[in-house]
Amino acid sequence: MLHDLGIIMLVAGVISLLCKLLKQPVVLGYIVAGILAGPYVCGSSWVNVESAETWGEVGVIFLLFTLGLEFSFKKLLKMGSTAFIGCLTIVVGMMGSGFMLGRMLGWSEMNSLFLGGMLCMSSTTIVFKALDDLGLRQHKFAEICFGILVVEDLFAVVLMVLLASIAVNQQFDGVEMLAQVGKLLAYLILWFVAGITLIPSLLKKCRPHLNDETMTIVALGLCLGMVLVAKMAGFSEALGAFVMGSILSETVECERIEKLMSPIKNLFGAIFFVSVGMMIAPATLAEYWLPILLITLTVIIGQIIFATVGITLSGQPMKIAMQSAFALTQVGEFAFIIAQFGESIGVTEKYLYPVVVAVSVITTFLTPYTIKLATPAYSLLEKILPKKFFTLIGRLSQGKNTIAQQSILQKQLKKVGLSVAVYGIVSAFVIMLYQHFVSEWIVNAVAAVIPDNLEWVSRLVALLALLVLLSPFLYRMIASHNNSPEAQQLRQDSSYRRVTLVALNVARIILGMMFVIGCIGRYFTLTLGLPLVFAIAIVAIIMRSSKVHKQSSDIEKRFIDNLSAREREQEKNRSVRREVEDAFLNYDLHLADFELNPESLYIGHQLLNLDLRHSCGVNIVRIVRGGVNINAPGGRERLYPHDRIVVAGSDEQIKRFAQELDSKVSSGKDNAGRASTFSLELLQVSPEMPFCGKPLSESRIGERAQCVVLGIEHEGKTTMNPTAEAILCQGDTLILAGETEKIKGLLIS
Repeated sequence: MLHDLGIIMLVAGVISLLCKLLKQPVVLGYIVAGILAGPYVCGSSWVNVESAETWGEVGVIFLLFTLGLEFSFKKLLKMGSTAFIGCLTIVVGMMGSGFMLGRMLGWSEMNSLFLGGMLCMSSTTIVFKALDDLGLRQHKFAEICFGILVVEDLFAVVLMVLLASIAVNQQFDGVEMLAQVGKLLAYLILWFVAGITLIPSLLKKCRPHLNDETMTIVALGLCLGMVLVAKMAGFSEALGAFVMGSILSETVECERIEKLMSPIKNLFGAIFFVSVGMMIAPATLAEYWLPILLITLTVIIGQIIFATVGITLSGQPMKIAMQSAFALTQVGEFAFIIAQFGESIGVTEKYLYPVVVAVSVITTFLTPYTIKLATPAYSLLEKILPKKFFTLIGRLSQGKNTIAQQSILQKQLKKVGLSVAVYGIVSAFVIMLYQHFVSEWIVNAVAAVIPDNLEWVSRLVALLALLVLLSPFLYRMIASHNNSPEAQQLRQDSSYRRVTLVALNVARIILGMMFVIGCIGRYFTLTLGLPLVFAIAIVAIIMRSSKVHKQSSDIEKRFIDNLSAREREQEKNRSVRREVEDAFLNYDLHLADFELNPESLYIGHQLLNLDLRHSCGVNIVRIVRGGVNINAPGGRERLYPHDRIVVAGSDEQIKRFAQELDSKVSSGKDNAGRASTFSLELLQVSPEMPFCGKPLSESRIGERAQCVVLGIEHEGKTTMNPTAEAILCQGDTLILAGETEKIKGLLIS
């Protein structure tokens, strides 16, 4: 395997350098490297394909782990309906288009279904890279793209489960599909809640001991640990890696972990894409050139149409919708994973994999160009379509900003429903894990120390231990939000809403009793009346126990604190408050902050002399210097290294300023164009030198030659770090540190 890895990385390195020189996405280079190193070009004796596939599977795990680090449930919720409606429209439209195209080409239903699944997701990696290269990450449509990509990443995980179910049964079973989705959602909720409750607290306690090396090992250990858990639960290893990444994305250490994982991501990502390229047979591409062309056109045209429609329907301006749609016109990394999965279980033909990879290569290559075409395409539509159409779209956008007020009852139902769902799932998994790992051990341990005729005592002890463990979660499921502002208002309402609140609380109590009755039934066979009586008594004890109340409150508080810890840290370090940024957006202005490079030519200059408003159109609204905020700095304010400059302007103005800032960087060379050299020099004091006979403080040597006097050798005796009162006598030798050329200037001073 080491031989195969060496060949893979060598070829990938050479081809990726060529891609950089040609200004093409490096992912293309990896795929091309795979084709060149694969068995269809160089033969099977050069690289073992099975070994490459093994490396590729490892690459998928780390690729999805790093994608999970970029995933955030809170960001997803903040996007509101835009990401969900846009993603739903794209998925339904592209899956339908892909399926119909496959059938038109004469492919089987299973091949067509998998083709539709591959075409409905864009590439997170390519979109991020393309927008970075084009300097568009600060634009408004970029945030919408990222929101849709996050939803697509989440949907891709669900899609893999659904395709697996359909592939095994060879038919679409709606009941089984719902069961699989329900199982997946339950596991996702459990893993997320448990992970957010435990992992950030663990990292916080261990933070003093987490240097870069230890943090890397811990992050990889958590990733691979969740991979094992997912595999034991019957899900894919990729899902486990993605889930752990999404959990760590909510921690304060996320940015640090992302930075540490970047080399690992780059390494195994390259291996994955190279392994993808190895599966491509050039002869197959030549044979299926027509399907490749048709699928490529379907992806580009379909993504533009469906994404534009979906984002516009969500209430966004049409220009923003088109800019977002033109950025999503490529086949994503999940398509390779789905293609590999279909081929591995034998439900898709072998030609489908290289065909989809070829489409991905073409669409990836075209992505920067399609992004640039968005604005001209919108301008063309403005000329063609009637003004009434754009007026209607504008009204839709305005209507989106008018938020319908939810009733008090709706708010309470939403809060209670979420709590019941989350704590119900957690309670069910606590019972399952307890029965599987703990119950039998407790029963056997107690039974070993009591008489045989008291065997029921061991089962009673196991039952009580389970109820104690379960009580904080049952309490939150039954009593959460009972004293919320909405609940207090509903209690004072004399209408049907007060009755609804009472019915809701009674239903929660009954649900809690059902959990208790289920636990009792696992240990004792009793008539229906007795379990009901015991359940009422146990629920009453749980509800009135202050200790249980405190435990449940502590668990929920820890979860909420851990979930919001990263956001609090980010807000603390923000150069401008979020509400101020939102206010600027109302006037089509953006705030962006830049850290001043120590080599920048702006350093030391006054803002008045830079005249950035005239050259770039931006205004500097704040300078953050060492934790001190200089608001609305005046023209005489100077810039210093590592200053964070907060500028306000339009998208184009900020882009122009970023380009200007990058170009105004010193090359580190002197006026002659030669690199400055720093060295240790010896200089003998002669009578002609103006500082001969003067004390060191009056010599101005450091000012004249921009050097440091490290020592003076006088009459054979050397004094290091001399005092300012030291006299420079004829014949003394000065030990100087500085630039050679400037020190030589002292000879002619």
